[in-house]
Amino acid sequence: MDHETARSATDAALARAADLARSWAAGLDAGRVGPTASVAELRERLGGPLPEAGKDPVATIDALAAGASGGMVRSAGPRYFGFVVGGGLPAAVGADWLASVWDQNAAMYVMGPAAAVAEEVAARWAAELLGLPAEASAGFTTGATMASFTALAAARHALLEQAGWDVERNGLFSAPDVPVVVGEEAHVTIHAALQMLGMGRDRVRRVPTDRQGRMRADALAEMLAGMDRPALVCAQAGNVNTGAFDPLPEITDLVRASGGWLHVDGAFGLWASADPARRHLLAGVERADSWTTDAHKWLNVPYDSGLVFCARPAAHHAAMTLGAAYYVETAGGERDPYNWVAESSRRARGFAVWAAIRSLGREGVAAMVGRTCDHALRFAAGLAAAPSSLGIRVVNDVVLNQVLVRFDDPSGDGSAADARTGAVVAAVQGDGTLWLGGSVWHGQRVMRISVSGWRTTTEDVDRSLATILRLAEAIPSAPFPAAATG
Repeated sequence: MDHETARSATDAALARAADLARSWAAGLDAGRVGPTASVAELRERLGGPLPEAGKDPVATIDALAAGASGGMVRSAGPRYFGFVVGGGLPAAVGADWLASVWDQNAAMYVMGPAAAVAEEVAARWAAELLGLPAEASAGFTTGATMASFTALAAARHALLEQAGWDVERNGLFSAPDVPVVVGEEAHVTIHAALQMLGMGRDRVRRVPTDRQGRMRADALAEMLAGMDRPALVCAQAGNVNTGAFDPLPEITDLVRASGGWLHVDGAFGLWASADPARRHLLAGVERADSWTTDAHKWLNVPYDSGLVFCARPAAHHAAMTLGAAYYVETAGGERDPYNWVAESSRRARGFAVWAAIRSLGREGVAAMVGRTCDHALRFAAGLAAAPSSLGIRVVNDVVLNQVLVRFDDPSGDGSAADARTGAVVAAVQGDGTLWLGGSVWHGQRVMRISVSGWRTTTEDVDRSLATILRLAEAIPSAPFPAAATG
């Protein structure tokens, strides 16, 4: 293909993609939030034999859009409350488009100087918004799972180095033991990271939590007192169900006194630092050793975008850097992004984060976090004020953007309440006005409402509330009788 043909094909493909993207974005606040196509339909439309000959780029894009029709979730829209998922801010989406067109491999400065510097600046801005030390090192990952992997690898390096062991060179065979301590309700991604690091997901020591899912500092103190070596302790800033925060000041004091490493999993809750009204929830967070969060959650950056920060840059660098004869390391003060994450070839994620923060500024990020938390409070208040005959209970203290709801059955039976709650969740998903999910909280089925998107308005909350109440009234009791026992 000659240059003129390539230029023409690129222009046509980008123009068509832009048209389709604008159409999708314009309809985010209308229509059904959940998908309408079945898996069989999607497989039929998108499947088929491997093409023998290539297809025209524009025709290919049209075929993709047609094939995916009905299989997309309006998770970037204003009434998606299913998971802690944001929707791409306009500037962030535009920057992400440019990142695709620029097609920079953001591994080293020499491969994409602007990508490296944008990442460096965006990391500094994010650390300031999150209340983290200015000297902390940072890495841009696919999400909180790999961000936690990176942070825990740094912790593994530091704790084993203290014990006289070089884990990067010698591995874990015959290595000294590194105790790992987590709360009973630590997120599954922490366990996944430990699994991938060879530290085991089931050998962790679990600290009991209170009724909101917060790690009990007294129980942690007792556990650490019984250990003969420093531990890796994982705390949580924002329980995935309740939004609750572990008592960070007390936990930090305990870990510091024991000589261990404190990691804070703040996949979404860390962004509460940006809101003056909720910053107190993270008191003492700056004294931890490492932190993880997602930009594609509360910062509303397009997927995928995770962030890891480390107060011990030397440990972070040692755990992640690769080094190869053909890698062109910079001789000056330039930053090579691959030294801080577990990947070499990587997307230039820093552009979108840079654009999101620049477009909002400190005040805009604070307003977005505060507004979505206020929306969660509005959900909770509206559900709590429902007639008692509907049997609706908000079961968590709404301190952030998470609301847990239980739909009791008139019989008073717990299993019947589980069935009714599940039925209401399914009915809401089937209605299409909004989308939310279910969860299990302390052995009980609950509806979980997560408010994270920048597009959500008070009107969207009220419309969603009306739908939930209408469907709860239509399902006054468990849809199926409890199973007989004998």
